[in-house]
Amino acid sequence: MNPIDLFRLDGRVAFIPGGSGAIGSSLAQGLAAVGARVAVVGRSAERAESAAALVTDAGTEGLAIVADVNVADDASRAVAETLDAFGRLDIVINAIGGGAGKVMFPAEEYPSKEWDWIFELNVTTTVLPTQAAVKAMIELGNGGRVLNISSVRGQLGINAGYSAYVAAKGAIDSLTRQWATEWAKYDIAVNAISPTFVDTPQVAMLLSDPDFKAGIVSRIPMGRVGRTDDLIGAALLFCSDASGFITGQILTIDGGLTATQ
Repeated sequence: MNPIDLFRLDGRVAFIPGGSGAIGSSLAQGLAAVGARVAVVGRSAERAESAAALVTDAGTEGLAIVADVNVADDASRAVAETLDAFGRLDIVINAIGGGAGKVMFPAEEYPSKEWDWIFELNVTTTVLPTQAAVKAMIELGNGGRVLNISSVRGQLGINAGYSAYVAAKGAIDSLTRQWATEWAKYDIAVNAISPTFVDTPQVAMLLSDPDFKAGIVSRIPMGRVGRTDDLIGAALLFCSDASGFITGQILTIDGGLTATQ
């Protein structure tokens, strides 16, 4: 067997909440390029359809699903629509998250409303679609892969008002290990990637501040922030047979940032 074939995803179906966003769309195209059919889930029909079209352009089938996976019924419906269209579900990539620089408060004064919003955006939107998808995977009996997107802030503190965000990403790291432990008996592997700042529209305002960007870049040995394409290789590893004996792991993709801490 050609070892490269371990990374192929021909015949498999990926379900990507947040697949209409910058990171999610990039990963969707990456999986499509190696044969996966992809269900792109987002709240905006226009953005979901655009991302699904890019999947088709990459050489396979894309499906746009409009849903708010922060609502359990919507998450379940999105899974059902994926199964109706493709007949199976093999891969979940949880690509919804963020808010790190939008609600910053001193830790001793962090307001509960903003705390809850960060947890809903990063944790609830991971838990609900994953539960719905894994129930389907267990019933189908074909095993599967779950890939969470965490952040270096799940591992490292920062002297800024990020209490809710670091707690939410720390929860994602812990859930990755817990789910891996519980679902291994179903041949469902669960892993996470943990990037530093990735240049997307969501953080464009932060990165447009030269002093802020210089401060970030100065701490990254490779001398730049991340790009969405930097995440594709790790996603292909964790979503394919190339990671057949890997579960419960969190791979940091940060240009060496955490190596200096």
